[in-house]
Amino acid sequence: MSMTLLKIIAVIAMFVDHIGQFIPNSPEWFHFIGRIAVPIFIFGVVVGYEHTTNRKKYLLRLYVANLGMAFIVFLLNMIFKEDYYLTNNFFTTLFLIVFIINLLRKKQFKYIILFLMWQILTLFGLVFLVEILNFPNFQMEAATYFWGSIFGNILFTEGGPLFILLGVSLYFVHKRKINVFVLYSLFSFCIYYLTHRLTFLYFNPDNDILFPFADYQWMMIIAVPLLLLYNSKKGIGLKYFFYIFYPGHIVILFLLGIYLQP
Repeated sequence: MSMTLLKIIAVIAMFVDHIGQFIPNSPEWFHFIGRIAVPIFIFGVVVGYEHTTNRKKYLLRLYVANLGMAFIVFLLNMIFKEDYYLTNNFFTTLFLIVFIINLLRKKQFKYIILFLMWQILTLFGLVFLVEILNFPNFQMEAATYFWGSIFGNILFTEGGPLFILLGVSLYFVHKRKINVFVLYSLFSFCIYYLTHRLTFLYFNPDNDILFPFADYQWMMIIAVPLLLLYNSKKGIGLKYFFYIFYPGHIVILFLLGIYLQP
């Protein structure tokens, strides 16, 4: 199965998942289907980074997409009502995965230290910015995620730090299917254990930043056969389609959901 076909499957799953997120009275099982989307996109960005001819341009493209999505979400949150706000921006997560992989490939300790210092600095900076820039019709959490996208803070990403860890880990094992199977299965099991056994952590509202996913996130294990079917072929590409479809379908479903609200 080519990477293009994998991504098309992920797009369909993501679309169904977001129908469940935005359209009132959608069945919960829409979200079950959507669990396969994130791991495929993460796997895709890891493979894409490995095979791209220009890694700096690849990083820049992801960051620009992240900025564009951040401002789209910002505008929607500014325009529409306060009790419903968006934090969807998976471009931030994908960018940070690739950025960290790039740092680790350089094998220069000083860059890693600088990155960690940047994370601490921006964390405190975000708290300060959200306090002083009190936008009308804009909730604090949404504002934090907006600035988190701009500054690339791992704590304020869709999926949280654990999915960034998954992406970075997949980079070092993705060439061998057995390693992908073991790593991904263990990760899915850990998610299940976290959400069904360590409930004192998972159901603590203070931990939403670290564990921003539902208790059925472990169903991402369904993506394992798809990842193992990857045949190392790119397919026809459709590179820019995915960059356009993601913000486009979020905007359409968000507006449609508001229109359909009772």
